[in-house]
Amino acid sequence: MKSIIKTYNPYNGNPLDTYSMDSEAVLKNKLELADKTFKTWRHVEIKKRMQLLNKLADEVSKNKSKLSLLMTSEMGKPITESEAEIEKCIGLINFYAINTEQFLRDDVIKTDAKESFISYDPMGCILAIMPWNYPFWQVFRFAIPTLAAGNVALLKHASNVTGCALAIEKLFIDAGFDQGCFQTLVTNHDEIEKLMANDIIKAVSLTGSEKAGRKIAELAGKNLKPSLLELGGNNACIILKDADLDKHISTIVKARMQNSGQSCIAAKRFIVVDAIYEKFVEKFTSKVEELKYGDPTNRNTTISCLAREDLADILEEQVQKSLDLGAKLIHGNKRDGSYYQPTILTNITKDMPVFTEETFGPIAAIIKVDSEDDAYKMAANSKFGLGTMVFTTDYKSASKRTLEIEDGAFFINEMVKSDQRLPFGGTKISGYGRELSKEGMLAFINKKTVYINK
Repeated sequence: MKSIIKTYNPYNGNPLDTYSMDSEAVLKNKLELADKTFKTWRHVEIKKRMQLLNKLADEVSKNKSKLSLLMTSEMGKPITESEAEIEKCIGLINFYAINTEQFLRDDVIKTDAKESFISYDPMGCILAIMPWNYPFWQVFRFAIPTLAAGNVALLKHASNVTGCALAIEKLFIDAGFDQGCFQTLVTNHDEIEKLMANDIIKAVSLTGSEKAGRKIAELAGKNLKPSLLELGGNNACIILKDADLDKHISTIVKARMQNSGQSCIAAKRFIVVDAIYEKFVEKFTSKVEELKYGDPTNRNTTISCLAREDLADILEEQVQKSLDLGAKLIHGNKRDGSYYQPTILTNITKDMPVFTEETFGPIAAIIKVDSEDDAYKMAANSKFGLGTMVFTTDYKSASKRTLEIEDGAFFINEMVKSDQRLPFGGTKISGYGRELSKEGMLAFINKKTVYINK
């Protein structure tokens, strides 16, 4: 009897589809096809690859409505956010279609040789293990620079977005890529150890939890293969006394509540200087109360359910433990299945789960501090290191304090977000390596020294 994956709509619990999992023979065939395809794909001229990227952008654009609805159905994202995610993927594809040739150009180095340079060569077949929260964006930000550089890709996506995973594979095929360039593996996590040990797999990219990251890093080390890890976050959002709340409060709330709070780079700890604290709590609460919960396919819905009911269970436990330790409930904390009401907590101490752990849902922990210096120290007090944001009218002074924050990103008067033009990644237990920009393209590249003499 074949093993299967069943997908469900998290908003109403209705079944969506059933998929047969790949057998060992099918997985073996996909690996061998990837290996065979790489031998020809790596020799395809960059201009030809760029033409295929342009066709891919057209395919994604043409299917935007269908892809957005699929995403919303499988993981519950409001339809307007799903559409924005698809648009962002199109922008990413266009960016690499324009810049890949420049990024991969030989870097000539003057030495004693007649000629010497760095050649940027593809590594081979790269395995991606991706999460459900941004089911298209997370995959495309890995796949586009990886394939454009001449590699081929295998995707192990989260099982609850299997439909999205297969839709992405079809997009590449319909755009004209060879079938072995990008393949989806319909399998479970138990197969990953075998995949990592296979010589065809040259490297691995994971976006996921700290626990998953430690396991993949262990397997990568055991098999001497490069790895890129983008893991969890507990981002601080610093509100200084001169912050323009009227101008930025919508951005600040979005930084926490976008995607129903299911984002590694969301603002999770709001560290507010005492002088503006009461004003901030009032304005933040008022703006959160404006969020509209409902059917995620309704265009008026601004916040929806979580992607699975067990995720709400975890969130409920984190909040309750924090309340037991003395946190004060300001708003929310009602639960109905996979829906978790946007919740605001104050009186936060450093021993509470909402301070020390990643809360993957619409939970805002607001912390009062006495001064600007205290705010930066509190922000840095975390084992995570994805990003920090600061809101202040004195952006010049804030820009001089970047060294005090060890994170992979430091945003002033804006929410932490990924942008294809800028490198993206974390420090500490938030992972290592960089995606996007030129850095992302070079993540799975052999930087080969070429030395020529007469």
